Amino acid sequence: MDLNFKELSKVNENFYVTTPIYYVNDVPHIGHAYTTIIADTLTRYAKLQGKKTFFLTGTDEHGQKIEEAAQKRNRTPKEYANEISGSFRSLWDEFNISYGAFIRTTDEIHKTSVQKAFSTMLENGDIYKGEYEGHYCVSCETFFTETQLVDAEGCPECGKPTSIIKEESYFFKLSKFEKPLLKWIDENPKAILPKSRRNEVIRFIEQGLVDLSITRTSFSWGVGLPDHVNDPKHVVYVWLDALMNYITALGYAEDNKEKMDQFWPASYHLIGKDILRFHAIFWPAFLMSLELPLPDHIAAHGWWTRDGEKMSKSKGNVVFPREVSDAYGVENLRYFMLREVPFGQDGDFSQRAFIDRINSDLSNDLGNLLNRIIGMSAKYSEYEIDSVDVEKYHTKELDAMNIALDSLDGYMKEMQTHRYLEELWRLFFYWKHSDN
Repeated sequence: MDLNFKELSKVNENFYVTTPIYYVNDVPHIGHAYTTIIADTLTRYAKLQGKKTFFLTGTDEHGQKIEEAAQKRNRTPKEYANEISGSFRSLWDEFNISYGAFIRTTDEIHKTSVQKAFSTMLENGDIYKGEYEGHYCVSCETFFTETQLVDAEGCPECGKPTSIIKEESYFFKLSKFEKPLLKWIDENPKAILPKSRRNEVIRFIEQGLVDLSITRTSFSWGVGLPDHVNDPKHVVYVWLDALMNYITALGYAEDNKEKMDQFWPASYHLIGKDILRFHAIFWPAFLMSLELPLPDHIAAHGWWTRDGEKMSKSKGNVVFPREVSDAYGVENLRYFMLREVPFGQDGDFSQRAFIDRINSDLSNDLGNLLNRIIGMSAKYSEYEIDSVDVEKYHTKELDAMNIALDSLDGYMKEMQTHRYLEELWRLFFYWKHSDN
């Protein structure tokens, strides 16, 4: 089976999937595991199709929030980042995640990549120097307008108080790319998945894009500007820094044309819905400025709650994937997360739902089918099973199987893993209850 995205301007015959690089302000939780498990599943699926694959994950380690968190712990930002980044990598290794590279924004090659991109954007006339004043949320590393604030000062994303910051800044001409972005989305209707997220991005762009502040002078933990700019008090804004990781890993800084040609554009950027704007507006605009192809798909999933409530450390209801895996097994966790929730919608993690899903699907349907096959093979063929005369005696079953399998590839392309598994389980259910 060959993925054929006819509606896209450039088709990458190979397969490149990314997770967001996870911010090192806390240890991995179930949301991080969800994104990574989906990326791992897509990679394994592409490998089964005979594709060359590259799967990138990693950690985002710069910014004021990390600098402040390290100071509170009497540690350097790098020491703090090393510890948290290590916890992500060790968990993915424990879960047998098949990533091809684990990138960190503190890697020297990534710093070079960011500075190269800044220089290119500057040369192309898309960066200028000015002054910025606005309501800034340290937790979200984002400026907001007064109309966006909650109760005059609250961050609309996390609810925490914002502070007014006025500082010299370099700006990216985001407003210049308003029409090109809308044209790209219009010509590539599946570039942003699911459809509801696509509509959300279109509405945001149509309200008008303002130029984006892309440097800071109020903290130092970040990538400095290129030497030729000669402005050492500035560091690159965390989102320009972070987003560049997707091409850093393909050798952008070293002009590795072979690897870039092999895997870029990305097949899928997998993200949470809270960072959709950065990936579906900022990132494509940056790529346009760099004169690079845009990703095939940007797929945004929903959030996980626990027993109907938003997870938070203060409530003590955060689900940690290692704890679930230790109790029930990593494969059970993988299946539940892929099957339970339609991609793009919020999902609820409860122990009862988890146990019911595993008992119903894996134990009763798949497990009983396997036991039945083993029992019948023992009774009739001394545990040997082959395909001799299958088509002659089982035409009905094969027809049912082929109809189901023909529909599965489309579900995977659309990120509907729950439907993929649902249709696959119809076959298991049919065979389990078949009298033939």
